[in-house]
Amino acid sequence: MLENLTKKLDAALKKLTGKGVLTEENIAEALREVRLALLEADVHFKVVKGLIERVKGRVVGQQLQHSLTPGQQVIKVVWEELKALMGEEQSPVKLSAAPPTVLMLVGLQGSGKTTTAAKLARHFRKIGKRVLLVAADLQRPAAVEQLALLGQQIDVPVAVPAGGATVLSTVNEGVERGRSQGFDLVLVDTAGRLHIDDALMRELSSIKQNAMPHEVLLVADAMTGQDAINIAEEFNRQIGITGIILTKTEGDSRGGAVLSMRAATGAPIKFVGTGERTDALEAFYPERMASRILGMGDVLSLIERVEEAYTKDQAEALESKLRKNAFTLEDFKAQIQQVRKMGSFDKILEMLPGGNRLREMAGGAVPEKEILHVEAMINSMTPQERRRPEIINGSRRKRIARGSGTSVQEINRLLKQFYQAKKLMKVFSKGGRPLGLGKGLPF
Repeated sequence: MLENLTKKLDAALKKLTGKGVLTEENIAEALREVRLALLEADVHFKVVKGLIERVKGRVVGQQLQHSLTPGQQVIKVVWEELKALMGEEQSPVKLSAAPPTVLMLVGLQGSGKTTTAAKLARHFRKIGKRVLLVAADLQRPAAVEQLALLGQQIDVPVAVPAGGATVLSTVNEGVERGRSQGFDLVLVDTAGRLHIDDALMRELSSIKQNAMPHEVLLVADAMTGQDAINIAEEFNRQIGITGIILTKTEGDSRGGAVLSMRAATGAPIKFVGTGERTDALEAFYPERMASRILGMGDVLSLIERVEEAYTKDQAEALESKLRKNAFTLEDFKAQIQQVRKMGSFDKILEMLPGGNRLREMAGGAVPEKEILHVEAMINSMTPQERRRPEIINGSRRKRIARGSGTSVQEINRLLKQFYQAKKLMKVFSKGGRPLGLGKGLPF
């Protein structure tokens, strides 16, 4: 979502990092490029103006920290202002001391409310909460059936309307069921429209008055740019929202919504949707997003993903194999599969400091098909070849290439990559702790 913005900000601020002394002129030139980058990313012009003025006021004529170069100081100030713009700290969903906590999801049709309801339910179920979904979208055809199917997939019950039920009766019965059956959370999926209209707002206002939700979360499509900001302002004015969930952030949107939403409404972004699957939902951390935008990566989020993908036993077993020089192609394939659980390689690169530059060096997006080819090549080997790749001679390489639909050159490249990875991982395993856990990462 933010790749283009990151590139342009990186180029603008890079001009300052090599300078021993900053003048008003070169600061003004860099900030002019920062302004253009933000405007092109669809950040609201008032938000851009305020941000630039604050940054300029903090760096022009101010005493710089001795521990930082002038260029680093400017980047630090930009990072702090971006973070402040998005809310300083993560804003979790507020759980009621007297369950159930009622969450009401609102938004326009097509923003992804129903899928987001299932993602939220899965998120809270994963941390041990009992969740009930309420299918209160009686406007869109098959919306109830869609939520029921998603609930079945994630093993979360769904309260569906009985024959002839109204929206209000469906919501009231769902909330009462949540209370009587001891659920921790009740998530209400409401109807939307293609555009904001009076009928929609009256219906949502009635639901809010009856259900008295603890949070009203606006589900907004990040790909709609400035329109997303206008929609958020209108929902906030007429309904009152307590938080925002941005969807479709994995698309090619320019990313301005993420920087403008909170400034426009005062409501924090609580989650971002990063894909269609029900596990593609991330808590929103302003400081981490600010780091990503400036190309600094997001190592904390990457550590969390690594720790989800690797159990302690798996990491210790891997480390033991590396210490004994017993790492095989079967282990190599297993590591690739574990990394794929963490998301696309492009997403992982986003979290690495300088990841965009690595992507550029690789000639663009990381080709996921190549990863599948690697698995196919390893699958075409015999068990003995996977355990002892040194026995793979010329005739064996030809056979493996035929079996996997690849070429001998690709087999040669795979083996070279395997030996390089084995050597690198052995170096990192000497730190005295399991790879990928706690303080260490396998790269």
